[in-house]
Formats: sequence, C-alpha cells, structure tokens
Amino acid sequence: MMGNGNSITCKDKENLLRQKSIVIWFTGLSGSGKTTLAGVLEHKLYNLNYLTRILDGDELRIGLNAGLGFSDSDRYENIRRVAEVAKMFVETGVITICCFISPTMAMRKMAQNIIGKEQFIEVYLNCPLEICERRDVKGLYVKARSGLINEFTGITSVYEPPEHADIEIHTDNNNIDQAVERILDHILPLITNK
Repeated sequence: MMGNGNSITCKDKENLLRQKSIVIWFTGLSGSGKTTLAGVLEHKLYNLNYLTRILDGDELRIGLNAGLGFSDSDRYENIRRVAEVAKMFVETGVITICCFISPTMAMRKMAQNIIGKEQFIEVYLNCPLEICERRDVKGLYVKARSGLINEFTGITSVYEPPEHADIEIHTDNNNIDQAVERILDHILPLITNK
C-alpha cells in the first residue's frame, strides 16, 4: 500500500525491492581495501537478491566531483556531495556502499548527519600504512613521498581513525572472504525486509 496521497514513500520503495536501505560507509587509508571489499560485498548481496549501488571516491572524482582538489575545503565538499547522493539512493530503497577515505571524524559525522544515523553503517578498514603502501598499484604513495602529490592522506595529510565504528576490520589480518562475512553478519539483519 502506498503512502498518503500521490506520494510514494521510501518504505513503499523498500517494500517493492523487498529490502531495507542503508549506507555502508567504508573509511580507511588508500590501499586499505575499500574498493576491493565493496565489489565483493556487492556481488554477495546481489546473489542474495539485494539491489545495491557502489559510490567510489576515484570514480566520483572523474565525474560529479571533477572540479574539486584535495584542500581541506574541497575534501569536505567532496564528502558532502557524496553524502547527498547516497541519501537519494537510500530514499529510493537502494543499499548504498560508499568507498571514501573520508579522513576526518568531522567529515564522517557530516555524512552521517546528511544520510541519517539509523541508515549509516561506518566500516573502518584498519590497515597499517606500510601494508597500504605495499598494495599501492597506482604508485600514489611513492609520488606522495617524493613530493609529487601534496596533501596525501597518511603521508602529508592526517587520517583520523574512527573511535566508534560500527565495524572495524583489520584488513592486514583478515582475508577478503572473512572481512565480507563480518560485514554481512552485521548488515543482513538490518536490510532484511520481511
């Protein structure tokens, strides 16, 4: 049954999709595994008949956020825009997976405030800097250490780890399957719409 009048509510859309919508917000250093885990998680959820959308930092900086740099104000605006887009997906009943370094607690809190506390699941991918550097296929850490990239998180720009993440995964000690299972254990009760 639809909401009042002609309006179709988020609940109506969730009922149509047979799921409850949330945002799974991956945060962590570059190379901590955000994009990799998001892709595997999306496949697992798809196989369980859930509709998802990944919002990835690298992809959005090519399109929606192409004009933004890496100053503090540009990074904040990057996360603000992403949070607004994620909120639209959630209001449409879609489970949204966000992959953003989102280096400060203030940025992540702002995203949570935009999306809504009840719909925001923070997943901290905790990985030592040296491991992240070893995984760096794009050579970004090498460029940052040689001065070719300014304001690079973990090298010349601060990363503030979450103090109370909903899920914290040490991606240097957990393989991909273990990490995804931990996330699924947490979110499946939240997204099941019976």
